[in-house]
Amino acid sequence: MVKKIGILALQGNFVQHKKMLDLLGIDNVFIRYSYDVDKCDALVIPGGESTTMSKQIDANNLRHALKEYSKTNSLFGTCAGMILLSSTKESKNLRPLGIMDFTVNRNAYGRQIESFSDYLDLDFCEETDFHAVFIRAPKVLNTGKNIRILATYKKTPVMITDGRHIATSFHPEMGTDFRIHNYFMELINA
Repeated sequence: MVKKIGILALQGNFVQHKKMLDLLGIDNVFIRYSYDVDKCDALVIPGGESTTMSKQIDANNLRHALKEYSKTNSLFGTCAGMILLSSTKESKNLRPLGIMDFTVNRNAYGRQIESFSDYLDLDFCEETDFHAVFIRAPKVLNTGKNIRILATYKKTPVMITDGRHIATSFHPEMGTDFRIHNYFMELINA
């Protein structure tokens, strides 16, 4: 049984994930340094600015710790967190962690002013209409053979898993629908 969820708190929407986990009664802690990583049973990488988060991961000596941790523990990346979990090619400003076998196109759904929300069907539950918020969201380009698609938007994957980790293009921490966070907890506890 999961005791504590860590939330990477370098930049971005980490407070909203904390509120969601608090409402679910799940013990959680903010993670900022490599020595904090082993204090938790699973980890959330929130949405935010992927370039800044990538640089902060290196500045706070977290890259190796996160990659090692991911071999035995689950990570849940939302929006920028999805980008960081991906195997997208490194650029001058971004070094993804390469934890999951998929690639993305950053900000593919448009700029900040083109943010939107829409309803999705989730592959893992019978209830429909999960209200998803897309803010400068990444678009999945390619997935490896071990990637399972859990939700799509206009036929493009927006929620995926490799059986241990989960990544979403959108922000499931915005709103009051707990289904995706509950699914992550079920995955961890399985």
